[in-house]
Amino acid sequence: MRAVLETRRKAAAVRVEELEAELDRLRAALTNAEEVLRLRTIGLEQYLEALAEEDQPAETVVGASPRKPVGPRRAVPHRENAAGVEDLSVDYRALMAAAAEAGGDGLGARRAAVVLGWDSASASRVEGARARLKRLVERGWLVEAKPGRFTLPAEQRIDEAVRPGGGSSGRSSTSG
Repeated sequence: MRAVLETRRKAAAVRVEELEAELDRLRAALTNAEEVLRLRTIGLEQYLEALAEEDQPAETVVGASPRKPVGPRRAVPHRENAAGVEDLSVDYRALMAAAAEAGGDGLGARRAAVVLGWDSASASRVEGARARLKRLVERGWLVEAKPGRFTLPAEQRIDEAVRPGGGSSGRSSTSG
């Protein structure tokens, strides 16, 4: 009887080792798959943003900023390198004003598409708007406190971005 139990224990130990090896292999495969997903998501966001910028009317270049561009063809300067919201393009200023108007609730991608004058029923337009919001987060202009909800950083809510830039019907607050 003891020999039978010892044989079963050894078989169970071998099975545990096999499963642990398989688990290690699956963890490595999962890590690789997550990285591929992350890179493809970034690629899709960049593609959708480029597609959205292609569809913009040519009148976007109405008033060129007298300052030198911050970097090579960078649509959104890093916040620390910019004098203020006026350094952003018209569309990005509109998104900043909408985020200020949304307050603590935050601005969603569908509403951002509407602010940009795009069809909010089009998934590609909503994703293009989301990519623009994400770019504002990457460059320090907005924060994504809750997934999919974009708000102004706490220090910016008080003062800077409440100046609506061109056609936005936001409440303007004065310093105080």
